[in-house]
Amino acid sequence: MSVTSEATTSWAGSLTDGSGQVALESSNQGPLAVNWKARSEGSTSVTTPEELLAASHSACFSMALSHALSQNGTPPESVETTASVTFIPGTGITGSHLNVNATVPGLSAEDFARLADEAKTGCPVSQALAGIEITLEATLA
Repeated sequence: MSVTSEATTSWAGSLTDGSGQVALESSNQGPLAVNWKARSEGSTSVTTPEELLAASHSACFSMALSHALSQNGTPPESVETTASVTFIPGTGITGSHLNVNATVPGLSAEDFARLADEAKTGCPVSQALAGIEITLEATLA
């Protein structure tokens, strides 16, 4: 069975002077504001396509790693992943850095590093981002 997820963006104006709102199909919260200034200069109050992509990547990787750890017989107590997606105006999205911290009883650091790397490669969002560099920093608590 396939699942299709949707988000809708409404945009008004030019790239540099315009602005928009992104509405997530599943969200009960109001739409998220987007604009070029936030995308090209950064912002803590307006979202960007890269922030939404980082949310997707961190969630997908966390799920993939949790599954890999469980399949290994060492289910995690916790997995916390931050994805940092880099955007360069005029160039585009250049990379995603995954930084994961996990608590996994009974697992060696070497096995954790191997499983985290396999999850990075196997995560469907990582596969969709095959055109950019994806790096990983994995810490076992």
